[in-house]
Order: sequence, then structure tokens, then C-alpha cells
Amino acid sequence: MEKIIKKIAEIRTRKGFSYENMAHDLDLSTSAYRKIETGETKLTVERLVDISKILETPLDEFLDTNSQKNFNQENNDSASGFQGFDYKTYYEYSEVSKKLIEVYEQQIKDLKAEIEQLKKK
Repeated sequence: MEKIIKKIAEIRTRKGFSYENMAHDLDLSTSAYRKIETGETKLTVERLVDISKILETPLDEFLDTNSQKNFNQENNDSASGFQGFDYKTYYEYSEVSKKLIEVYEQQIKDLKAEIEQLKKK
């Protein structure tokens, strides 16, 4: 989760958003938003989705999966054969991915319901 928070701060800074901008757009106090970026407050998937919309950045950019440690495909003497694999990061990202899928599925349901309502009009 630390890597996601670091990426949020990096993108926010690069795009010229301040803590105050983010807090306002998220309907939070500045100190509450600052606590998210310092890790004092847990970042929820829903909040991550909101942040990605504000920063106009795809969610996968926050996850930065391309730069994560992957399975070591070389033959070596290690018992597991997966030297350098970061299980904690894998677990965190798999949990975030599951929650993101749930959020997207709910958004799809909501949009389908909205479409049906518009068709009735």
C-alpha cells in the first residue's frame, strides 16, 4: 500500500495539485487528506477510485504493476525458486485488485440501471 500512496503523491505533485486541492475535491479537511498520504489513515479502494478520477489517472498507474518484483525465472539453488518475489506486495495488490473489480462491477450495474431508466423515458 505504501507504493500506491507514494505514487499518488508523485502524480499529485507532478500535476500541480496541493493537499488543499485534493482535500477539497474529496470533501475532506486538509489534515485528513495529508493523513492518507502519510499513511496515518488507511486508503480505501473507494477513495483510491476517487483520487484517480480527480487526478485523471488510470487506476493501474497507481498500482504500477510493471515495476513490481516478478518471479525470478532463472534456475538457482534457492528452495522455492522464487528468489526476489515480494509476497507482501503480491498480497496487497491482489486484495486491491479484488476490491477494484467489485467497484467496477458495481459501477457497471449502476450504469446499466441508468440506461434502463433512460430507455423508459
